[in-house]
Amino acid sequence: MLDVTRLRVLVAVARHGSVTAAAQALNYAQPSVSHHLARLEAETGTKLIQRAGRGIRLTDAGRLLAERAAEVIGRLDAAENELAAYTGLRAGRLRLAAFPSALGTIVPAAAARLREQQPSVDLRLTEAEPPEALRMLRAGYVDVALVFRYAPDDPLVPARDGTAAAAGTGLPDDEDGIDLAEGLRERLLLAEEVHLVTSAQADGEPSADLAGYARRRWIAGCDRCRANLLRQCALAGFTPKIAFTTDDYVAVQALVAAELGVSTLPALCLRAMRHPGIRTVPLPGAHRYVYAVRYGDPPDPPAVHRLVEVLREVAGGDGGYAGVPPQLQSPP
Repeated sequence: MLDVTRLRVLVAVARHGSVTAAAQALNYAQPSVSHHLARLEAETGTKLIQRAGRGIRLTDAGRLLAERAAEVIGRLDAAENELAAYTGLRAGRLRLAAFPSALGTIVPAAAARLREQQPSVDLRLTEAEPPEALRMLRAGYVDVALVFRYAPDDPLVPARDGTAAAAGTGLPDDEDGIDLAEGLRERLLLAEEVHLVTSAQADGEPSADLAGYARRRWIAGCDRCRANLLRQCALAGFTPKIAFTTDDYVAVQALVAAELGVSTLPALCLRAMRHPGIRTVPLPGAHRYVYAVRYGDPPDPPAVHRLVEVLREVAGGDGGYAGVPPQLQSPP
């Protein structure tokens, strides 16, 4: 295999016309340039340089190799620059998948902060619920996935045998987060309160005691939200009568405001959009946990690491149970 350094020397000689000029351009000593040329001729078994008076010139073989070497070196330099841009955050593209209420709250604030700090980074966004976001992450379509679950020890990733893959039973407090199955790593961003949502037309303030709503009709959300609703109602001693199911938290609030049922919503859904016709009350001990998930072995590229840090800064950064930080809290 031809040595890239010696090919660079040959290209410099072809471009500058002499050993002396090539040595100056490369910041080499002149004997070093002559040595590399001699070694390259030995490697190729071909005469590449011939004397012409007091100077030198390339043979036909030398010109052919220099032309091809210039193409190869140009591609190598381009690859190095692109890699430096990607890993050095000078430029490049970041791809983030997130669920709707995060796209309406955390993500825009994080994107604005990232743009201020690194204006050359091109952030691409995709809306996806947690299962689809994780599939996109494993397939390489996105660099970071924002996901949620309703208990810190609920599995996010199904194992290949169909059972739940263990994701740890505590909250991450280290820099890299919890290791998940199949190379996924998560970082806790926020523990947000879950609220009971009732119509503002109803008499009195809403109560955090779900048992008082056992005879009411309920509106359920996505599969994970529906499962949490069933779990909360079971703890209150009843099975809810689910009249409507929709993934759209805007539609949930509109249906509740029209007195077509009651529901539960995480705080980010209320922060992203709050219908004037609803009332809310936080449910004691009920939280939804928002995570940034990455794929592959650490360390992450600096661009990915910075994105996760910005998301964490915007979301509150403490990774605790204090609820939604002030900038994300629902209005009274």
